[in-house]
Amino acid sequence: MSRTGLAIFVKTPGHSPVKTRLAAGRGQAFADGFHRRSAQTVAEVALAAAAASPGRSAAIDPHWAVAEAAAMTDPAWQGLPRLAQGSGSLGERMARVHATLLARHRSALLIGADTPQITPAQLQVAAEWLDHDQPRCVLGPAADGGFWLFGSNRPVALARWTAVAYSRPNTADAFRMALHDVGERLELQRLVDADDADDLDNVLSALSALEHPLDAQRALADWLRLAAESRADTHPPSGAQPTHA
Repeated sequence: MSRTGLAIFVKTPGHSPVKTRLAAGRGQAFADGFHRRSAQTVAEVALAAAAASPGRSAAIDPHWAVAEAAAMTDPAWQGLPRLAQGSGSLGERMARVHATLLARHRSALLIGADTPQITPAQLQVAAEWLDHDQPRCVLGPAADGGFWLFGSNRPVALARWTAVAYSRPNTADAFRMALHDVGERLELQRLVDADDADDLDNVLSALSALEHPLDAQRALADWLRLAAESRADTHPPSGAQPTHA
C-alpha cells in the first residue's frame, strides 16, 4: 500500500456547468477548454511527482475524483484511476474522497484542477510531511481566501468538512479552525487559482516563471498567450484607434 493517495477534483464539460465565473467573463467554450487543459496539466504534475518517488516511503498514487457518475468513463479522465465524488455538498464530496483514499493509503491529498502552476516538488513536500507516525495535515492556501490543496494522515470527521462555507474569502481560515486539532499542520506556498478571467494573467505569469516547466505547463502557457492575443485583437482597449495601411 503506497503512502499517499492523491485525488484531483474535476467536473466534466457537457455533464456539469464548468468554471462558471470564468465562463461569465470569457464564454463557456473557453472555460471548458481551460478546465480540460488545466486538469491534464495538474495530472502531469502529479504523475511526475509519483515518478520521482518510486520505492520511497512517501510515494504518491494519483487519481481523478470525478463529479458525475455518468462521466466516470469520459475520455477526458483516462490515464489515472477514477474515484467518484458522489452526491452532496463540496464538503461532503471531499470528505467521501478523502475517506476513500485513507482506506487504501497511509495518507490522502486532495487538490483542485485550477492551479496548473503547481510543481512536483510541492506535492512531494506535502507527501513527505504526511509520512509520519504522528497526526499531521497540510494546507495549500489560495490567494482568494480558499485553498488549493489539503491532506492529512488521519481521518477527518464529516462534520468538520461540512462546517465550512466554501468559495468564500475566509474559507481557508474557517477550514483551519474546523481542523485545529487534526494534527500538526504544514502550510504550502500561497497560489492563485483560476476562478475567473481576472486570475488568468496571474496564472500565466506563474507558469512562465517556472524554472523547470513540464510539457503540459508549457503548452497551457502557450494556449493562454494565444487566447490573450486573440482577445486583444478582437476586443481592443477603449479609445484605441484602428490602424490603416
